[in-house]
Amino acid sequence: MAVHISKDLLKAQYVGKSLYQVPTPACVLDLAKLEANCNLMLEASQRLDLSWRAHIKTHKTAELTRLQVGDDSSSAVNIIVSTLTEAENVVPLLQEFRQNSRKVNVLYCLPIYTSCVDRLAQVSAQLGPNGLTVMVDHPDQLKYLTLLASKSGNPPLVFLKINVGSNRAGVFPGSAMCNFLVDKLLVSEAVGSCVFLGVYTHASKSYETRDDWQALDFLGLEFNELYDVARVVRKERPNHPLVLSVGATPTATSLQHPDFDDPAAATTNGPNAQTSKLASLIQTLKQDGFTLEVHAGVYPTLDIQQLAAHSRDSKFLNSNAIAISVLVEVASLYPGRGPHGTTEALVNAGTLAIGREPCKDMGSPAGIHYSNWGIVSPWNAEKQPSPGKNFPAEHGGWQIGQITQEHGILTWVGEKEDEVPLYVGQRLRVWPNHACITSAGHAWYLIVDSRNQGRKDEIVDVWVRWNGW
Repeated sequence: MAVHISKDLLKAQYVGKSLYQVPTPACVLDLAKLEANCNLMLEASQRLDLSWRAHIKTHKTAELTRLQVGDDSSSAVNIIVSTLTEAENVVPLLQEFRQNSRKVNVLYCLPIYTSCVDRLAQVSAQLGPNGLTVMVDHPDQLKYLTLLASKSGNPPLVFLKINVGSNRAGVFPGSAMCNFLVDKLLVSEAVGSCVFLGVYTHASKSYETRDDWQALDFLGLEFNELYDVARVVRKERPNHPLVLSVGATPTATSLQHPDFDDPAAATTNGPNAQTSKLASLIQTLKQDGFTLEVHAGVYPTLDIQQLAAHSRDSKFLNSNAIAISVLVEVASLYPGRGPHGTTEALVNAGTLAIGREPCKDMGSPAGIHYSNWGIVSPWNAEKQPSPGKNFPAEHGGWQIGQITQEHGILTWVGEKEDEVPLYVGQRLRVWPNHACITSAGHAWYLIVDSRNQGRKDEIVDVWVRWNGW
């Protein structure tokens, strides 16, 4: 049973205080950066005439969901959830949007299974027709569509999940299983058990890119693979409407490439052939009558992993855009204990507060890329190196080099003579590797706003997370 946490009580406790006055560790979000990152994504999708679906699993809050879907009353509110708790808690917000004449839809991103049917049926009943979408990637899941339609009174919309190489979920395009499921979903639709919405994929391999704009290659792969499946559907139902849904934060945000703003600047044989070919593919898909949808989730907060992926160049993606940090305190110092006689420092945040998900070392040879557990930001760390163009692969300074359940060990990356002194009791803000995992260790976020000159460290709000399953 979920524990209710009062936002009002938390606001009374924290709002108006400084980050120097609150208990640590704490997860901190910068409202100015969240809004900027959300607006960039909304602007890119609107400019390119692409449908937008916001994944809310990173933050699990109503407040940030609002920022992700924007305030354009004419646009649909399409979201993705990873847990049933997210789906249930976001219903009131979606009902509010629907009352304001915005179309709403929530996609549960796991392929449908036995124990989720009753809870999804309640969500569907509350949202009404076309309010719920589910995933299918195996024939044994088809029976749940009929059950869900019966229990909710609404046939669910369905995405066929496609595997484009990540091997996490989905069927391979062109496979016998894929073609079989296309046939069965069309039959299920014909008898009223579902609405075959389209095909969906998630290019998680894009997290392993390390060169500027390389994620555009994965975006093209996603569209091409889904196009192949869509044509199979169209062979059987020539006029069937279909949504082709692609994305991950690197691929989705790579649509901010400046050449998409000026198609004339891209030539098929020139240095901008990458964007020209992708723009041409997008145009072809639109001309064929497909609705193109983009989805992503971690882009509002960003993290070290997203900076490592270099989905955009440093003008469009740099550490100034990271909106999440973990507030920690230095508990002890160990001079000379680190490599080459450097200091090590104990901080009061470990796996449960920061996470233990690494950024994959894509360096050649192995070991030259960043491989630690978090990086101390320049906040309150005098002379901490500022991130450069090749951050985080080329970055020194204080980093979390070792981590256990409740403890982190800061190590100095760089020459001993350049070491920046720390002191016991010092507060630091650590940029985590993966915002989704880090956030899961916290029940709420302390919100600051870096636009508030002279009060950048003042807490302006508290957002409560929907933790649980």
